[in-house]
Amino acid sequence: MNGPALAPRPRPLAFLPKALFQPERPLRYVAIAWACAFFPSLLLSALASRLVPEAGPEFPNVDPGLLLFLLVVFAPVVETLIMGTVLLILERVAGFLPAVVISSLGWGIAHSLQATAWGLVIWWPFLIFSIVFLTWRRRSLAVAFGLPMLIHGLQNLGPALLLVAGLSG
Repeated sequence: MNGPALAPRPRPLAFLPKALFQPERPLRYVAIAWACAFFPSLLLSALASRLVPEAGPEFPNVDPGLLLFLLVVFAPVVETLIMGTVLLILERVAGFLPAVVISSLGWGIAHSLQATAWGLVIWWPFLIFSIVFLTWRRRSLAVAFGLPMLIHGLQNLGPALLLVAGLSG
């Protein structure tokens, strides 16, 4: 087979779509990865809100447009730059699966420092973002950074719009 080597599909992640581990058809891939991140995180959010009511994150009282920018553009770019850099090191040292797990747990813990319930939800999308990064880095480092940024922005878009609507309404 010519082209980039496929990312391994570790047995513990075999329940995820095979396409998530194949760096092909970027637009289709984004839709699959976004769905894999977003819908389970909705379920986790519902569960976390029952376990830890009123423990969600506090957002700054800023202009709604700025808040939208911060959540949909700034945070995904900055967090993906950090995540990707760490993943490059983790995968080299520990391998694909440990890198993905450590990354997602690390992001869950980091977000838990701001709000416990948030960390319970955030680890899942970051598991998907980490898989996306390591899968696509075999093809292109630029795309490996770009796709998780895009998927993360899409992940944040719905909640950000709800927040902005609540602030301006």
